[in-house]
Amino acid sequence: MSGAGSHTIERCEEVTGTVLHAVFSALFEQHVALEAILLSPVLVIAGEDCPRPASVQDVAVATLRCLRRHVPTAVPGVVFLSGGQSERMATTHLNGINQLSGPKPWKVSFSYGRALQDPALKAWHERGANLKMGQQALQHRARCNGAASLGTYTDEMEAA
Repeated sequence: MSGAGSHTIERCEEVTGTVLHAVFSALFEQHVALEAILLSPVLVIAGEDCPRPASVQDVAVATLRCLRRHVPTAVPGVVFLSGGQSERMATTHLNGINQLSGPKPWKVSFSYGRALQDPALKAWHERGANLKMGQQALQHRARCNGAASLGTYTDEMEAA
């Protein structure tokens, strides 16, 4: 599930858990070496039209709980998709997960395409004169996401 729809965060966690269980069952049946994969799931998040929006803390707790219940520790990394979120919200959610205490047996990072590219494409706007601004926007977003993958991202970094 992604941010589209009216589903609750609880429903998203339930469905995500079911999907992860099916994925890892299939990988086991196919004798896939889990040590050689990266999992790229969506975050456990309430739908955009849900009457009870989930906080960053709610998303972090539900996502990490779901991962702990369904992702084997042999998997070296979990790299999240931005799932249609704004670039700042995707960064904030990743940071929230990495700030939680407790075991995270996998590296928790990002595999954002749209959330990395959109700011750069907007700044560049297909004009040669804007190339430097596009490069700076990409570098800025990558720096913020890198900090979020360590749990050290702050809102102040956005102004930098």
